[in-house]
Amino acid sequence: MALPKFIITMDGYFRLGMVNQHKDLLKLGDQCIGGGYYHFDYTTNRILLDRESYDFGRPKWHLLDTLKVPSVYRGLRLVYTYDDNFHDDFIVSEELKIEYYD
Repeated sequence: MALPKFIITMDGYFRLGMVNQHKDLLKLGDQCIGGGYYHFDYTTNRILLDRESYDFGRPKWHLLDTLKVPSVYRGLRLVYTYDDNFHDDFIVSEELKIEYYD
């Protein structure tokens, strides 16, 4: 069953889509460094990210300086919420440089 999932790659690409498995978002040569699930919050102009990929684990944000985001999502803030009581939300849009691509 296709669900709204995202991944990040070692090259800094952020990909999301309705897929069965996180690996369905990979392109040839990609090295995945984590993923999870997303939903859009249009009232606050955010893409809310959470949980983790069964195959790739939580996103390893600390390995990136820049996140490459499809330009269609320009203007939306990215926020990753950890599902534990130890981590604060990671405001991706503030912690990483965002580059947009077509």
